[in-house]
Amino acid sequence: MQVQTILNRVQRHRSFVYREARFRDGSDGLALDVTIEPRANGRPVCSGCGKRRPGYDPLPARRFQFVPLWGIAVFFVYALRRVDCPACGVKAEQVPWASGKEQLTTTYQWFLARWARRLPWQEVADVFRASWNTVYRAVTLAVLWGIANRSLEGITAVGIDEIQWRKGHKYLTLVYQIQDGCKRLLYVAADRTAESLRGFFAMLGKARSAALEFACSDMWKPYLAVIAECAGRAVHVLDRYHVMAQMNKAIDEVRAAEARRLKADGHEPVLKHSRWVLLKRPENPTEKQTAKLKELLRYNLKAVRAYLLREEFQRFWEYRSPYWAGRFLRDWCAKAMRSRIEPMKKVARMLRSHEGLLLNWFEAKGTISAGSVEGLNYNAKLTMKKAYGFQTVRGVKIALYHRLGALPEPRFAHEFC
Repeated sequence: MQVQTILNRVQRHRSFVYREARFRDGSDGLALDVTIEPRANGRPVCSGCGKRRPGYDPLPARRFQFVPLWGIAVFFVYALRRVDCPACGVKAEQVPWASGKEQLTTTYQWFLARWARRLPWQEVADVFRASWNTVYRAVTLAVLWGIANRSLEGITAVGIDEIQWRKGHKYLTLVYQIQDGCKRLLYVAADRTAESLRGFFAMLGKARSAALEFACSDMWKPYLAVIAECAGRAVHVLDRYHVMAQMNKAIDEVRAAEARRLKADGHEPVLKHSRWVLLKRPENPTEKQTAKLKELLRYNLKAVRAYLLREEFQRFWEYRSPYWAGRFLRDWCAKAMRSRIEPMKKVARMLRSHEGLLLNWFEAKGTISAGSVEGLNYNAKLTMKKAYGFQTVRGVKIALYHRLGALPEPRFAHEFC
């Protein structure tokens, strides 16, 4: 079987034929050049208007890199024709296997982009003897095509959060679709301001924004204001994850301050090695941590009282009625305010100010969860780590959309990977 036969099966182009195939010694090893010629009766396509026009004259032959065959680099060799177009003037012809001045075939770019979703970008570049920038361009092609062809219909639940992508408080605003059966990244914007999030609702449009049923976020004030403004009909949920994360932060703050005070006063360091003992749920610690917790519960320490307040608050999530949950929340906040533990009092004030949004959790219970958002955030951070070396927000966006956007892809005659 000849190479031309294989190529006609996996990458056939109308108005063009594969001619001879010959080996050559390239800079990166053995390479295979496959010559392409236009059919005798074929007219070139103008790259400006996309219409068939009479040929003008041929340009020097160019190489377009194709998918490797058995580890051998494959290149299409073709002399582009110039087109005499009455509308666009003299233009280079448009060919079906590549776009513009790109030296890679479109098929090869999609091949690299698919591998870049599975492996670190630099590893993809090393395996296929390409550069990191070549892989980046391939992923960019896939992302731009996917965004242009994706559907934004049927979105009923969104999760909104931010992640840090560089040192120095450089954040990204991320919006995910988190309904059952479809969890994907919808939008990425620089910073975590009101304008960052407002761009998402502008992209979604007024009709789709009005159709949102649930919106899940943390307690960042700019996000709360924009959600109320642009998705006022949606049930806005402050999820369990964000609330308990604030409580754990308060407990850790109390423990650290009290441990320093005990050490300064010359007391026994009972809080040493107790951080995860106090932060873990009672059903999760190891045997050693369980023994340590029993020891700590014998002391009347602020850290222990903060821990007990948190465990008491866990009952809030077991209620079924928003009314009784609201009564419990108010009673717990009053108890926390009397505790004389300033970090826990701060949490109580925060919960009081967001009582309505907290009680929305019961209306959305079992429908959406910020756990999905945090899981997607973890994958976002892993994606940035695997891609390496981002210097621009655009590069980060491309990587995140590629990995988490569930973007569509065009159909090919043959799937190479």
